[in-house]
Amino acid sequence: MLPSEIKYLSPQCELHVIDIPTIDGNLEKLLDKFLVSICEGDSDSELSLVKLRLRNFFEDKRKNTKMGAIAEFFVHLYLQESGYKQEFLFFNLEEGSIKKGFDGFFSKNSDTFLLESKSGSIKSKKISHKDKLKSAYSDLENYVSGKSEKGKNNPWKNAYNHASHIDVGTEKSIRKKIKKLQDNFDLGDYSNIDDFNIIPCSTIFLDGAWDNGMTSEILIDYEFISKFSGNTVKAICVTKESIEIFFNYLDK
Repeated sequence: MLPSEIKYLSPQCELHVIDIPTIDGNLEKLLDKFLVSICEGDSDSELSLVKLRLRNFFEDKRKNTKMGAIAEFFVHLYLQESGYKQEFLFFNLEEGSIKKGFDGFFSKNSDTFLLESKSGSIKSKKISHKDKLKSAYSDLENYVSGKSEKGKNNPWKNAYNHASHIDVGTEKSIRKKIKKLQDNFDLGDYSNIDDFNIIPCSTIFLDGAWDNGMTSEILIDYEFISKFSGNTVKAICVTKESIEIFFNYLDK
């Protein structure tokens, strides 16, 4: 299990803080268990083949893209392990690239959750989990309200396409919910972030030299999360030793 420290700010708001200094035997087993379902849903692909596909995906990508994808992957891993169902595939259906729109759409019991992930290197000027969480929250708020600076692309369209994939196995009631949101968005009938369960995420990569500073900082200064609007808010912060430790796992 991915160890986490959880701070409960209210019945509707919580912070999960995760450190990944290395990929040890237990984490490797966890990756082996969930990697295929994260990438391909309920496919019959062998683990070794999906690891190869994932490694090949990273080959021609810039470092920022690699960091972003790995950050998303480990958040998906944490949520799947925590009993959330991933209602999408890790890769964009049409391009074999990182999917567009929301970084994640999950369900648990009868509830659905929107996820946005932000990441960066410790070498970036003044980087912090606090700023990354605020950026992730802002993107979620702007996506659902039709105010995204990334354009007027309908984020629900890609969510619906993924949820309709047979290997994702999304329940019809959830697909209908997403389709309604997609149609409303096209009509200019946008949503309010208060209506959604949201999961803003931050990942910081330490470039190979472990340090507890990023974790200590967010565990001291986290009350700002209680100001995020949402039906429920689950903020996740991950500090990771490097991108290389994941590549080392994929190469095994």
